[in-house]
Amino acid sequence: MTKLETMDSRNQADQSTEGHCQYQSTIDGLRLSLNEALIGKSDIVELVLACVLSRGHILFDDLPGLGKTTLAKAVARVVGGKFARVQCTPDLLPGDITGFNIFNQKSRSFEFREGPIFSDVLLADEINRATPRTQSALFEAMAERQVTIDNQTYPLSKSFIVIATQNPVESHGAFPLPEAQLDRFSMKLRIGYPDPSSELSMLAAHVGPQEQNPTASKAIIDPAQLQMLQQHVAGVSVDVNVQKYLVELATATRNHRDVTLGLSPRGLLTWQRAAQAWAHLQRRDFVVPDDIQHVAGPILEVRLAVDIDSGPKIVKEILESVPVPVLN
Repeated sequence: MTKLETMDSRNQADQSTEGHCQYQSTIDGLRLSLNEALIGKSDIVELVLACVLSRGHILFDDLPGLGKTTLAKAVARVVGGKFARVQCTPDLLPGDITGFNIFNQKSRSFEFREGPIFSDVLLADEINRATPRTQSALFEAMAERQVTIDNQTYPLSKSFIVIATQNPVESHGAFPLPEAQLDRFSMKLRIGYPDPSSELSMLAAHVGPQEQNPTASKAIIDPAQLQMLQQHVAGVSVDVNVQKYLVELATATRNHRDVTLGLSPRGLLTWQRAAQAWAHLQRRDFVVPDDIQHVAGPILEVRLAVDIDSGPKIVKEILESVPVPVLN
C-alpha cells in the first residue's frame, strides 16, 4: 500500500468514527428526552429506541394510567415530523384513519382528503377498542408504508411509524387484534408499575403553579435525520453464525409444544433488525447472540399465539433450547 493510499484509508476511518460518534450523540439525546418523559423505565425506553431505529411499529399493552400514551407522545415529539393521533372507538371507520374521496360540486370531480395516517408518527390510542374492520385499515400501511383507496395507491412517509396502545383484552369493550396485525408490530411492550422512588419523582415534578409536562419533549431530530440514522443501523454487521442462530430459534418456536403459531419469516427479519438496533445502542457495529436474546421477549410475545402469563416462560424455554454460537 502506498503512502497516499494509507492516508486515504485513515481519512475514511476517521470520517466513519466521526459519523458514528455523531449518531451516538443523537441517540443519547433521544434517550435522555424519553427518560425524562417516563421516569424510572429506562429498560422500556431502550426497547422503544430499538424499535424506532429498526423502522418498527410499537404496541404498548398494559393497564390504564401507566404511561403508555405519555411515552408514545414523547416518541412522536422527539423524532420530529408530522404527528397525528387517532382515539380508537367502536364507531371509528376505516376512512377516518386513511382518508376518503369527496365530491367537489364546484369542480364536479372527486377530491381525496388525507386522513391522519398521512403522518410521520401515528398514535393509535386504545387500538383494541376499534372494530376489526377499522383495525384492518392499518394492515397495508404498516407493512408497505402505503395505502390503497378506491384502487388508487398513495405512498406514506418513509419514516412512518405506528405507535399503538391497548388495554388488556379482558377489559370491557375491547376487540383483540388479529394475528396478521400483531405480526406487523415489532414489539409488544408492557410498562408496568413504577418503583416508589420513581413515583416520588413523578409527584415532585407535578407540584407548582406550572406543571412540568413530561410529554412536552422537544424534537431532537427530523424525519430526514431519522432515516439516515435508520440506514446507519441497518448497516450493523450480522455474522452468518448469528443468522443461523436466529433461524434455529425461529424453528424452535414452530416446534414448541405450547406454541400454536410459530415465528413467521417476516417476524424473523424483524428480530434481526431489532438486534442490529440493540447492538448499535450498545455502541457496537456488529451483532452478538446477547443482542438476539435481549430483544427476544418483546419480539416473540407479540407474535406467538400463547397465553399472556405463560409468554415469558415459553420464550425462556425457546432460548434455552438452542445452543448459543461462539463467535471468533
